[in-house]
Amino acid sequence: MQDYLERLKSGSLKLYALEKELPPAEAVRIRRKYIEQVTGSDLGNLGSYTIGIDNVVRKNCENMIGAVQVPVGVAGPLAVHGEYADGEFFLPLATTEGALVASVNRGCGAITKAGGAEIRILRDGMTRAPVFAARSVAHAKEIADWVSSHREEIRTVAESTTSHGKFLDVTTSVTGTSVFVRLEFDTKDAMGMNMVTIASAKVAELIVDSTGARLIALSGNMCSDKKPAAINLVRGRGKSVVAGVFLPDALICEVFKTDAATLTEVNLRKNLVGSARAGSLGFNAHAANVIAAMFIACGQDPAHVVEGSSCITTVDQAQGGIYVAVTLPSLNVGTVGGGTSIATQAECLSLLGVSGGGDPPGSHARKFAEIVASGVLAGELSLLGALGAQHLARAHQQLGRG
Repeated sequence: MQDYLERLKSGSLKLYALEKELPPAEAVRIRRKYIEQVTGSDLGNLGSYTIGIDNVVRKNCENMIGAVQVPVGVAGPLAVHGEYADGEFFLPLATTEGALVASVNRGCGAITKAGGAEIRILRDGMTRAPVFAARSVAHAKEIADWVSSHREEIRTVAESTTSHGKFLDVTTSVTGTSVFVRLEFDTKDAMGMNMVTIASAKVAELIVDSTGARLIALSGNMCSDKKPAAINLVRGRGKSVVAGVFLPDALICEVFKTDAATLTEVNLRKNLVGSARAGSLGFNAHAANVIAAMFIACGQDPAHVVEGSSCITTVDQAQGGIYVAVTLPSLNVGTVGGGTSIATQAECLSLLGVSGGGDPPGSHARKFAEIVASGVLAGELSLLGALGAQHLARAHQQLGRG
């Protein structure tokens, strides 16, 4: 080890090159030791992990020095009645926020007592939107018109890059001399960002060669990826999912210690009016809480939580109770690729019965999306109930303080 540490200190060996000379576990150990010596830190706990790292250092994390462990709790059982997920599930939630798992668990109990959540996927398409420069506004219109009239040619070129993805749609937006081409794909069980990026690169070449447009960036932010955006709220991105449940008056009183009218008013004044007054792109209580916890546990890209947070929670008065629903226009999930193959994350996906590719292709990712949406519904119900009963502060005092 000492020889490698000396070479790192002298600069004759780079941190990123350790795996070229050593097995992954040894490379990680020496890199961590070097960082400890340089910074004076004790990183012993970072070096204690159970996941196999041969693929991790190649696919998931460069310059690895260890792993951060996040506690994982379960909420459930949660009864779900979707087109892909049908049964009772325990939700794995990776979090350090006291009271979150307990809150979601209470929501799961209410939904299950009510007969289960019903879930439907409204749309399924991952997007990438290259931006091109035109010579003039007239040329920009020519580019947009060419794209609209050559959809089949675009489809052929895009699908030539993948054996799994399917081209779904293309739309254009012109701003001055900038032309944005928003391409949409069915990426089956993969979340699909790599797939659509590679396909979009080929389509961009075709557009450049055919129209004289100049490619500026393969992603022009009309996708829109990993940032809050109205286009995703309106048009959707990834899985657009809606989940709902009817709660009878007696159950609301029993579980949430409040009533239907109170829950309705809390949702109206907080989630709808309050969010509108704040200029929020999400109209919900804390959808991102559940999405983040499930994403971290199940190997999803946590940056996509920002799109998932564009959730709208609605409460409709109904005979003998209320119907509560969550609409998630942009839920980006996958069960293959990315972090889904890391051992601990794969186990969490297996807990839900969605690890790896589904049969038919795409069924596992859609099942997972339905389960995540039902978990969001559980979280929304519980927090609305806590707010309606004025129990929020008490719950955090009991469960969220060390």
